[in-house]
Amino acid sequence: MTRRRLLGTLGFAAFAALVVAMVTLVPMQDYTMHILVQTATFAIAVFGLTVVLGLCGQINLAQAAFFGFGAYAVGLGTATLHLNFWVALVMGAGVAVVMGAVLGMTTLRLGGHYLAMVTISFQQIVTLIMVNWIPVTRGPDGVGGIERPALFQSSQAFLGVCVFAMALVGYIVWHLPNTRLGRAMRAVRDNELAAGVAGVNVYKVKVAAFALSAVLGGIGGGLFAGGFSYVSPDQFSFAESIVFITMTLLGGVSSPIGALIGTALLIVLPESLRFMKSVPGLYLAIYGLAIILIIRYMQDGIWGFVQDRVRRLLPPPPFAGAPADLVVTPPRTQSSANEPPVLEVQHLAKHFGGVKAVDDISFAVRRGSVHALIGPNGSGKTTTLNVLSGIYTATAGRVLLGGSDITALPAHARTVAGLGRTFQNIRLFRSMSALENVVIGAEQGGHHAEVDHAALVERARAALAFVGLEARCHQLVTGFSYGHQRLIEIARALAGEPTLLLLDEPAAGLNSSEKLGLLELLQRIAAKGLTILIIDHDMTLVTKVAQHITVLNFGRCIADGVAAEVLRQPDVIAAYLGSEPDAPAFT
Repeated sequence: MTRRRLLGTLGFAAFAALVVAMVTLVPMQDYTMHILVQTATFAIAVFGLTVVLGLCGQINLAQAAFFGFGAYAVGLGTATLHLNFWVALVMGAGVAVVMGAVLGMTTLRLGGHYLAMVTISFQQIVTLIMVNWIPVTRGPDGVGGIERPALFQSSQAFLGVCVFAMALVGYIVWHLPNTRLGRAMRAVRDNELAAGVAGVNVYKVKVAAFALSAVLGGIGGGLFAGGFSYVSPDQFSFAESIVFITMTLLGGVSSPIGALIGTALLIVLPESLRFMKSVPGLYLAIYGLAIILIIRYMQDGIWGFVQDRVRRLLPPPPFAGAPADLVVTPPRTQSSANEPPVLEVQHLAKHFGGVKAVDDISFAVRRGSVHALIGPNGSGKTTTLNVLSGIYTATAGRVLLGGSDITALPAHARTVAGLGRTFQNIRLFRSMSALENVVIGAEQGGHHAEVDHAALVERARAALAFVGLEARCHQLVTGFSYGHQRLIEIARALAGEPTLLLLDEPAAGLNSSEKLGLLELLQRIAAKGLTILIIDHDMTLVTKVAQHITVLNFGRCIADGVAAEVLRQPDVIAAYLGSEPDAPAFT
């Protein structure tokens, strides 16, 4: 743990201890204690939405169901089964995490309104079970006589437990974005496809996000049941899930501080305005107007608005030392003469119904070479790259990387095996800085997965310096020009130290000066010994960097060999380059 993080942790612990001491020792009315218990327990559940929605970008409209799992486990466990409170709480959290993981696994390929519909349906099913499974849940009458822990029987003592739990969970969620899992969640939120190709296991990350959200909902619900000693189905309906979502959005979806602000706002503000009883409905009108104004003028929530202003006033300080030189080639275990080709494609095919986008193509990419895959539009080049990188599953054939069969591996596993990839349409993590984007590439790559974070940051700086952008590493990627965003994407791929770099039309959208810069960059990468497989329509670029060319047309390979020879073959000229064999330039 760094000195700065240690001091921050100690400061937070001291502040949390002070708050717990205050709510435990300062005399309060029962009404005030109930409001504070509700705020603390609801905040824990809302922290779960900060994880699944704020960090991972997955809609969850069933948080009240997980809240109910925890509440009913404590209620039935203590009142009916006479279990210890803490045992019942753990049981509730366990049920919630299992159900959250199941929900995450079943919604892997869903997003947007489809995911929302599934979570709404799950919420409605849970509510119906609570209402109608009377022998177990006691139906609409609910569960009363819920017991508290022996040492915390008084309302004020139990309030201290709830506030302590809220502070502890809040700290964990606050720290989560700076962990490997948290960065992977942020990558999935911004761009699932790019995250997978960068080495993130999207499936596991989504399941982990739903499971973490659910377990926090279960913990919050269990403490809620202990605080109020009574639960009923109407407290865990779909309407409550909407309240949880609203709390998250109002305060700021990306931070537990925002979640706490939103929770306090929706619980404390209506109660604070009830003194306006002389004008019926006035407090509701003021409350509603405040919510509308916040949503209209603070799209990132209250805390998001504050964070944005602070970030502008206090940008991160520049790094003290210069970055190290970038190492792009992994150590070799065999002599060059005995090494297999870096990439072997054997009779590869990809069919979409009756359309044969790729039809029985074979070629090999030698280690340390620049190999171009060219062809007219619709010839199957990008489809081939998508099959090689694991985005598409091959219909037939095999793909070997360094002699190992990777045909059945998913995209993230191929990245770990040594594939790096960029896209024709730039895919960056747009809520992150250039440095954070490249750190994910370094962290998820196969050669640096277990290295400490400081070393990953240094490698990311080296990659950015290699493409000429290290001086702006703390700037959000949305602030970069199109050409510079292309360079950041290449730096992210290089940071994972791939064995083979796949470039899908890197010159697309670049002006003439940017293309010259890209050409110089590709030559420097090749000079370092990294193997490159490139697709591009700019034949000037291709002929200057590639030693070997494979030509596709209508999904089939029509030529493969040394660049100068391939470009003069009649079939290639007819299919792609025009009628003049001595004028290979094509843009």
